[in-house]
Amino acid sequence: MNLIIAALIGIIVIVLLISVVKLHPFLALMLGSFVMAVSAGISYDKSFTSFTDGLGSTVSSVGILIALGGIIGTLLTVSGGADVIVDTILSKTPSHLLPWAMALIAFAVGIPLFFEVGVVILIPVVIFAAHRANKPVILLGIPALAGLSTLHAFLPPHPGPLAAISALHANLGLTLGLGLLVAIPTVIISGPLLAKVMVRWVPIMAPDDTKVKETAESQSSKPSFGAALSVILLPVVLMLAGSIIDLTGQTGNPVGRFFVFVGQPLEALLITTLVAMVVLGTMHGVGRDKLNSIVGTSIGSVSGILLIVGAGGGFKQTLVDSGIGDVIAQGIAGSAINPLIAGWLVAVLIRVATGSATVATVTAAGIMVPLASGLSPTHLCLLVLAIGAGSVIFSHLNDAGFWLVKEYFGMSVGQTFKTWTLMETVLSVVGLAFTLLLSLVV
Repeated sequence: MNLIIAALIGIIVIVLLISVVKLHPFLALMLGSFVMAVSAGISYDKSFTSFTDGLGSTVSSVGILIALGGIIGTLLTVSGGADVIVDTILSKTPSHLLPWAMALIAFAVGIPLFFEVGVVILIPVVIFAAHRANKPVILLGIPALAGLSTLHAFLPPHPGPLAAISALHANLGLTLGLGLLVAIPTVIISGPLLAKVMVRWVPIMAPDDTKVKETAESQSSKPSFGAALSVILLPVVLMLAGSIIDLTGQTGNPVGRFFVFVGQPLEALLITTLVAMVVLGTMHGVGRDKLNSIVGTSIGSVSGILLIVGAGGGFKQTLVDSGIGDVIAQGIAGSAINPLIAGWLVAVLIRVATGSATVATVTAAGIMVPLASGLSPTHLCLLVLAIGAGSVIFSHLNDAGFWLVKEYFGMSVGQTFKTWTLMETVLSVVGLAFTLLLSLVV
């Protein structure tokens, strides 16, 4: 019981520091880990040992992947590759299918882009398309946001799923494949279908003072649609291929071993990064110095995310080493709650309290580590997805994404709750439902 109380004290401290004191999540997780360790009976002069061990192991396994994903996303943005994908799909889409096109665009460009970057890129396009088609902005905006948020919750190389995969020792390629099976119907239901209902409640048109700015580069300097799409799909194909060969037992021959090697997340993202530098940079006249500058900028832009994920790993390790994780896992196991539902509930509580999907994912994954040891490889992956689903529920006033969407679309707080918050909640519940359905057949 004392260990449970220690865990609650640590989580409450983190929640208060983030929500009330407005402290950066990295520092909040550090202090919360310290308080939890001391409350669990660990000597204060040894209270950071587990935290630093966990931070180091998390950064070494996940941090490199986050950095590589950031480079790929930045190259797509700076080169105009993301714009080319958006423009190509919109130009071939009839007016009545625009909500579905926006969901498809978000799904495509959202694979390598972090959520905030995707929002900054896509929302002006949504507003422009709504102006052009004379349609309410919510009808196109909700499908785009659903696509971005779903990928942020379920699929690597996004930070939350990567951290959960690392903490739970899940197979990345298998998680990616199962995540796609969950993500596609989740986007459809929480995006285009839900938007048709929401638009009756919030039938606002796009803000008149918002215009889509043309990029400085000429169209000829941008990569082709095929080149940009190939960069997005390359890591997905490599990781899925490696997992399929591994699962089918074809690793005994040289070809099989090679595909398993290039299908590992580090190798797949490194290969994709090098390909992106050539296809999106060198082949379009970008010099070596500018290319290196883009890489440097992208690494700097993900440093904050990397530190939060690393601190989450430190908090997780403190849970494990103090024995708190074992006690919580035994309590969940004794209550006969489905582990997938339990992981979802833990993530939900932390998400609602802190407003951060990433903090919710890494903390919930840490709490569920002891319980994960008894799960099959496929159910480990499904636990990652269930936690991801819980991490995005009920975005409200303590979430920066809430205010970002509100201001972009020119909505009131009430309208934002009726649209963005409701969409995130539906996405979370639907994602969990499809994860549970998958657990019945895999």
